[in-house]
Amino acid sequence: MSPIIEILSECTSTSAVLASRTDAPTGTVVAAHTQSAGRGQRGNTWESEPGANLTFSILLRPESIPAARQFELSMLVALAVARTVRSELADTPHASEVAVKWPNDIYVGNRKIAGILIENALCGPSIGHSIAGVGLNVNQTVFLSEAPNPVSLANIDGRRRQLSPLLYRLCHEILHAVENYNAADGQAAALRDEYLSLMWRRDGVHPFREPGGDIFEAAIETVLPDGRLCLSNGKAYAFKEIIAVL
Repeated sequence: MSPIIEILSECTSTSAVLASRTDAPTGTVVAAHTQSAGRGQRGNTWESEPGANLTFSILLRPESIPAARQFELSMLVALAVARTVRSELADTPHASEVAVKWPNDIYVGNRKIAGILIENALCGPSIGHSIAGVGLNVNQTVFLSEAPNPVSLANIDGRRRQLSPLLYRLCHEILHAVENYNAADGQAAALRDEYLSLMWRRDGVHPFREPGGDIFEAAIETVLPDGRLCLSNGKAYAFKEIIAVL
């Protein structure tokens, strides 16, 4: 299956546009040169210079993934984006620094190059459809927001890329990963192992903070099937319950 891509000059949010088209075929993509209200994790906005980066949403129907295991979809999408970034940087020493920051940001070293926001519509025990919104910093070289650590492909290797071919490759990678995944035949363990192998700060002890709390140091032990992050302090954290300190 190939992605079906529509590129808009401007919209509020590609995910909002796609949410009004959920009867569209699987793999439908809405991309935009400019988003006036692009959304990031934790309720933040996503900074993107008009026409410089990839901002898009893709409609998915992960029929083999039960609602109770929806974090598997998050891992699939994050790994697809990470593989694409690593491929783009394959001829640089930074390819080995590409990692997934829990739950699904993409980092190169200690700098954020991509963000992912997945919205699932559940139908009882199943996922009816999912909209995966992705922002990938490509050609932007100056960032003006208060985000602490953004970086782009151009920042890293000095190359300016054509956006359309990269958009197609990235959407195809995501769609291929989801369409070829079968949660019922034992692929979950291999998926989790790949995710853990690419986790940012997977090794060693690093600073963390609970919202409103003091900084403490801990090691990442694992990620549970429901997506909670287990640290060496004996606690398991859901999203927004723990902050990695840069």
